[in-house]
Amino acid sequence: MVLTQSVIRQHFEALQRGDADKIAALLADDFIQDWPQSGERVRGREACVRIYTNYPGGGPTVTLKRILGSGDVWVVEANADYSGRPVQMVAILEFRNDALVHETDYFADPFEAPAWRMQWVEQIP
Repeated sequence: MVLTQSVIRQHFEALQRGDADKIAALLADDFIQDWPQSGERVRGREACVRIYTNYPGGGPTVTLKRILGSGDVWVVEANADYSGRPVQMVAILEFRNDALVHETDYFADPFEAPAWRMQWVEQIP
């Protein structure tokens, strides 16, 4: 498997659908997924598959905004929608032998920009 943006898109689409076979096909046996904000670590392909196939309500809708990287390390910026609650996310993806071996996800709730800096910024569409 050649590491491309297409493969990364397939990974996020499979997670969103809870597609156990596709998730498993893209992950290394010793896959690790970290969620630093909640202090959780998912250890192993099977645990990851179980989480995404049992996600209450089918999980968030994820819209990928940007994929950057090369070789074995990639970064994804995305918008996630948790039943009408928007969340910004960044994922760091690490590959080994063409399989995803480590993913670290960071999540942030949107907030209103402070008025004091309005003269120096513009709104992101």
